[in-house]
Amino acid sequence: MVKVFAGFDMAGFWEPSEYALKEYIGAPLTDEAVAAVERKLGYKLPTSYVEFMRFQNGGIPCRTNHRAKERTSWSHDHIAITGLYSIGGDKPCSLLGEFGSPFWTEEWGYPPIGVYFADCPSAGHDMVCLDYRVCGPTGEPQVVHIDQEWDYKIVVLAASFEAFIRGLEDDGAFDEDA
Repeated sequence: MVKVFAGFDMAGFWEPSEYALKEYIGAPLTDEAVAAVERKLGYKLPTSYVEFMRFQNGGIPCRTNHRAKERTSWSHDHIAITGLYSIGGDKPCSLLGEFGSPFWTEEWGYPPIGVYFADCPSAGHDMVCLDYRVCGPTGEPQVVHIDQEWDYKIVVLAASFEAFIRGLEDDGAFDEDA
């Protein structure tokens, strides 16, 4: 079996903050907790997402931008995220928390195509989702950006969760004047 995130700096990925502890970072993962969340969501979470969250269960990354091949309401060439949702329901920004994946489909009308796992600086007007439309509820989802402001336009960001994480970049990688 291929090891996920081989050579990746897990410790250097996360931005330490009290806000992250309060809003995003959930309890350490157990197999039982993962199974319970998967049952409630109706989707098998990607192995890479689960293994990534075993190091730290949610939080705010140091690098928060990801390139996009299409324009979004955020930028002509990328999107930004605020944080990554923990697996669980104990934090507001966890998959089953107050602002978890079901909240976005039930309250904001986002399309029910998968699991909303990362929020954006727009306070709900765009989100990042594990998209299961092609692979089905037990397959390997791609990662998409969904723009509520643009009639829920869907833009593919990465072929997998791991590719999405590895594709995150610092603010300095983008020229905002272009």
